[in-house]
Amino acid sequence: MISDEQLDAYRISGEKIRVVRDALETNDIRGIVLAWDDQQVMVRRPNKRVVKLDRNYVYQPVKEPRRVPEQN
Repeated sequence: MISDEQLDAYRISGEKIRVVRDALETNDIRGIVLAWDDQQVMVRRPNKRVVKLDRNYVYQPVKEPRRVPEQN
């Protein structure tokens, strides 16, 4: 799970992030962090829509190489 400190750093910088939800790159969500709580993170996508995502997904900057989440 991503830490509050890392989410706050992404929010303050306005850095575009990638949310890796599964092994398929087409299912990734890109956007900026708006807010979060203990369970979810709100991300604004480029089309201005806001989505709520589980905090257990992989959150990383778009400029970094994609990391595939561990399969359970």
